[in-house]
Amino acid sequence: MATAGLLLAAGAGRRFGMPKALLSYRGQLLVEHAAAILTAAGCGPVVVVLGARAEQVRAYARLPGVVVNDDWATGMGSSLRAGLSALTSSAAEATVVTLVDMPGLTPDAVRRVARDATADSLAAATYQDGRRGHPVLLGRDHWPGVVAAATGDRGARDYLQAQGDGVRLVPCADVADGTDVDLPEQAARFRLTPG
Repeated sequence: MATAGLLLAAGAGRRFGMPKALLSYRGQLLVEHAAAILTAAGCGPVVVVLGARAEQVRAYARLPGVVVNDDWATGMGSSLRAGLSALTSSAAEATVVTLVDMPGLTPDAVRRVARDATADSLAAATYQDGRRGHPVLLGRDHWPGVVAAATGDRGARDYLQAQGDGVRLVPCADVADGTDVDLPEQAARFRLTPG
């Protein structure tokens, strides 16, 4: 069954001081690294949602399918809606959603969350102390509900919380680091630098 990859990379990185998509990581832009993780995990198609400084990101990064979210400033919810809309014409039964600012994510974690994906699947990675994080798996049957609930910076969080035990929790701390890099101080840990 086809599982798509959806990378949310549209934010301006206000707390960070620049769009995190434009950070350099291991010789490439962080957005390229994150998209490559989804591809290496076997996701297809892979869609990258850009927004802030989208033209600059596109000029410097080699990316698979790109969607530009003109409403990126309203928050992550609009990027999730744009990405899911772009995937509706695909044959994917589900999509793995992740964020650009997770340099410690691995293909193993993505594969683990995507395992046994069906159109009615919901799953979320967990890390230390059971903390939920990305990636999350959204089966196609759930996309309309996620789109309706995705507002501001909440993304799919409210929708997933409303599903309670219907969300399969997938321990990933042994194969990935679920840290979202939100502040410049965190960037040093991963050796992220302005691109």
